[in-house]
Amino acid sequence: MTPDRSTIPIRSSPGAQTPRAQTQPMKRHHSASYYAHRVKESLSTRISKFICAMVLLVLFFIGIIGFILWLSLRPHRPRFHIEDFAVQGLDQPTGFENARVAFQVDIYNPNQHMGVFFDSMDGFIFYKDQRVGSSPLPSPFFQQPTNTTIVRGTLTGASLTVNSNRWTEFSNDRAQGTVTFRLDIVSTIRFKLSRWISRHHRMHANCNIVVGPDGLILPKFNHKRCPVYFT
Repeated sequence: MTPDRSTIPIRSSPGAQTPRAQTQPMKRHHSASYYAHRVKESLSTRISKFICAMVLLVLFFIGIIGFILWLSLRPHRPRFHIEDFAVQGLDQPTGFENARVAFQVDIYNPNQHMGVFFDSMDGFIFYKDQRVGSSPLPSPFFQQPTNTTIVRGTLTGASLTVNSNRWTEFSNDRAQGTVTFRLDIVSTIRFKLSRWISRHHRMHANCNIVVGPDGLILPKFNHKRCPVYFT
């Protein structure tokens, strides 16, 4: 049988390596000290992570406790409520000669553990943003926590700056049914917690008041809370 001349015989030498033998990875052998170092390094990393987590957890709880203490101990503004307001003689054409304004304000201290020193207090009455009277109010006094203090004031004579023209404006508003005033109570206060006493704060309480033809405050404005702010 005649051999096929189109084929080329393939010969391999004894020393040649097969492709599978060339791609096999070489095995590396490490010493016992190497593995001991790796275990020690892994243990140190775990301990460091655990300590960091515990520190962060402690700081988190300290922050929560501090925030709760701040909410419970921070000063809250006293609350002012207008309880009574009357302008006597409003129904008289020449009532300004014997005009008399009387009012009552209830002050409530909402702080659970903090008292308030009222070192000074003055009352101002405004009509159309024009001051028509002022007078000092009873002070100084100390208000205990969660306590209500009743403050009464009366303006008459020299404490009222009402002339005939101003009284005519009052009468014109009265003829329309109502007269609007604003009572501004300005106080100098300090907060007291145990032996700690704060610095002085200047506090304003603005009470918008509407009286009827009889000069008495309208029911819907009675017992109304007055906005408070500091300057």
